[in-house]
Amino acid sequence: MSYSRREKILQIIEEHQVQTQQQLADLLVQEGFDVTQATVSRDIKELKLVKIAKAGGKSCYSVPPVPEARMSDRFSRILQQTVQSIKFSDNIIVVNTLSGCANAAAEAIDSAKYPEILGSIAGDNTIFIVVDGDQHVQSLVDKLNSYIG
Repeated sequence: MSYSRREKILQIIEEHQVQTQQQLADLLVQEGFDVTQATVSRDIKELKLVKIAKAGGKSCYSVPPVPEARMSDRFSRILQQTVQSIKFSDNIIVVNTLSGCANAAAEAIDSAKYPEILGSIAGDNTIFIVVDGDQHVQSLVDKLNSYIG
C-alpha cells in the first residue's frame, strides 16, 4: 500500500503545486487513500521531497533535482576491487568481476542511479547493463572505467 501511495504522491506533486502536508493529505484522500498528516510526513521523508520556490514565490513540494550521478566511496571501492573488465555491444554493457562479486558490483552501479541505465542483471561474475540508447553507452563506459582506475 505504501508503494502505491508514494507513487500517487509523486504524481500529485508533479500535477499540483502542493504547499503543505495537509494539502497533500487532502489530495490523497480525494484519490481514495486513507491517510493522516503523520503518514504523509513519513512519506515525504522517505521520498526525500524538498520544498522549492515556484513562480509567484510559492514554496511547493518537489523531487530534488538529480545531480550528476555519483557513487558513494564504499561502492566506488567495491568496483575498484572487483571489476576486471568492461566491454559493450550496441546498447548492452558487459562487466566482468571476480567470482562471486557481480551482485555487489551491480548494486554499486545501480545505487548511482544513472538515468541512462534501463536495468541490470548480475550473475556470479558477470553483469549485463541495458542502456537506453547506443549514444549513451560510451560515456557510461567511461564513467564506470573512471571508478576502477
